[in-house]
Amino acid sequence: MEDADRAYVAGLKMLGRRELSEAQVRTRLARKEFESDDIDAAVERLRRERALDDRRTALACARTEVRIKHRGRARVLRQVESLGIARTVARAAVAEVFEELDENALLEQALERRLRRGALTDMATARRVHRYLLAQGYDPARVSSAIRGRITHIRLTHDD
Repeated sequence: MEDADRAYVAGLKMLGRRELSEAQVRTRLARKEFESDDIDAAVERLRRERALDDRRTALACARTEVRIKHRGRARVLRQVESLGIARTVARAAVAEVFEELDENALLEQALERRLRRGALTDMATARRVHRYLLAQGYDPARVSSAIRGRITHIRLTHDD
């Protein structure tokens, strides 16, 4: 068996376990010490046979980030791009996934999950929750609005 064929089979095995981007397959094949020409040939064949598809990988990753990990748009985009997927493909996939969702409802669910451990009883807690939601990739204006809606009962003092 030629090295290009061995690289192809190795790539198929990788893709059989989980969806990977082209960049991830290339990196993993290089780690297995295949030559770059063999990697190129294997990747081209995998693309041609549709076993390797960055758009499909981006959509799968974006859906997982939203539905399983409950992340916001910005964090999802960063995660998809971190797979080595082109920015335009990543943006289109994230837009498609978020088109199906109500981002305000998603944010409210994230806020509810975070508050299960306690309520917004003081400004320090509100700031902590705010930072958490921003880190999860939610829109800053929406986060501020959602938190403001929850802290109306907090008595603001000069100590906060």
